Amino acid sequence: MLSKKLEDAINKQINAELWSAYLYLSMSTHFANEGLPGVANWFEMQFREEQDHAMKFMNYMVAKGSKVKLQPIDKVDTSWETVLKAFEDSLAHEKVVTALINDLVAIARDEKDFATDNMLQWFVSEQVEEEDSVQGIIDSLRLIGNDGHAIYMLDKELGQRDPEPTATSIP
Repeated sequence: MLSKKLEDAINKQINAELWSAYLYLSMSTHFANEGLPGVANWFEMQFREEQDHAMKFMNYMVAKGSKVKLQPIDKVDTSWETVLKAFEDSLAHEKVVTALINDLVAIARDEKDFATDNMLQWFVSEQVEEEDSVQGIIDSLRLIGNDGHAIYMLDKELGQRDPEPTATSIP
């Protein structure tokens, strides 16, 4: 069983992951409505990944005999002026998530909970990948500026993103 402090922190992280999913779903629907199906697809895949992250935390808590306590999800923005702005918001958010994961690692280490520390290392690596991926798209968007043809080509490229394998159901 997890300590109360770690259980509370992971429950908070589950809420953050579900809020992230909600944010990316909002971004996806916004860009679908804007006629950018590739950008919408990229954000939809991100939505699914964040749901999967929440499930990984929930599965871990159940396996450790701890109680998952789902909390209400705060509202998210529903529109963005540009594709670049959405990806900049995404990167800023991913940096917040990285800090939250790092805080979880610190708690696990302080409590000498080596199993939880080990589980969290997957998330540490995932956050490096998340930030790098979004930064790469931002770099591309800054290069192409307002060039409609280039945005069209990037939209086609982002539409090629496939879903990642998902976490197993709660036992």
